[in-house]
Amino acid sequence: MTRSILFVPGDSPRKFELAAAGEADALVLDLEDSVAPEAKAAARGTVRAMLAKGAAGKPLWVRVNPLDSGLAEADLAAVIGGRPYGVLLPKSRGGEDVRRLAALLDRQEASAGVTLGATQVLPIATELGAAMFGLGTYAGSSPRLWGLTWGAEDLAADLGTLVNRVDGQYTEPFRVARSLCLFGAAAAGVRAIDTVCVDLENDAVVAAESLEARRDGFTGKMAIHPRHIGAINAAFTPSAAEREWARKIVAAFEANPNLGTFRLEGRMIDRPHLRAARRVLGEG
Repeated sequence: MTRSILFVPGDSPRKFELAAAGEADALVLDLEDSVAPEAKAAARGTVRAMLAKGAAGKPLWVRVNPLDSGLAEADLAAVIGGRPYGVLLPKSRGGEDVRRLAALLDRQEASAGVTLGATQVLPIATELGAAMFGLGTYAGSSPRLWGLTWGAEDLAADLGTLVNRVDGQYTEPFRVARSLCLFGAAAAGVRAIDTVCVDLENDAVVAAESLEARRDGFTGKMAIHPRHIGAINAAFTPSAAEREWARKIVAAFEANPNLGTFRLEGRMIDRPHLRAARRVLGEG
């Protein structure tokens, strides 16, 4: 279960050491926003060293630069030999960008002696206005597609607004982007991962965002600060009662695989409940 994914600047071995020892389920070693243009070449080597060192078994993702930046291929050439779990793709416009990235990964894996198809892909699917119209195109784009996540800060810049929240709540364009990410992930049959919380002072904000995200169908959340990880993990960890109820649903269907709709402890249960129960138990 991947509940929390923490960004780590690709040029900071110290922050990597702290993150590796922390409670995040997975880490993103960042070569994009957190690394200055003049430092990117050196950061590639730093990230490769981080991959070699590992992080106590945590999956290690690498956020490369956008496909159209002129930097992505060099990023991939530097890091794929280190066998990252996956690549976080910024500024993705849709399934065609995933196919482009998959073709680059095919070549880099072959060159580095990495098993073909081993590197997963997680697009940030809402950072551009044009990307809103591509969220239905991820389905069937590549077997590498692991999930979809969304971003509000780059989208704000693309839309030309300085504000994406009022009184702590996303404004309408950003609520639409969030929802489209959920729908796109469901259509593709992959995980939906919520975007980062940018409030670094009030822990109640990230707790509320995390609970709302899980309520709506996200399976995890990105983080930009280690202090957010506890609240995220708590929100996305099923309670004992939730797990027990899920086990009862799964057991009922296993006992009678031909069940359609039935009554369980006074509640109507059918096949969608089985899918949800398996997700709670980490089986789907």
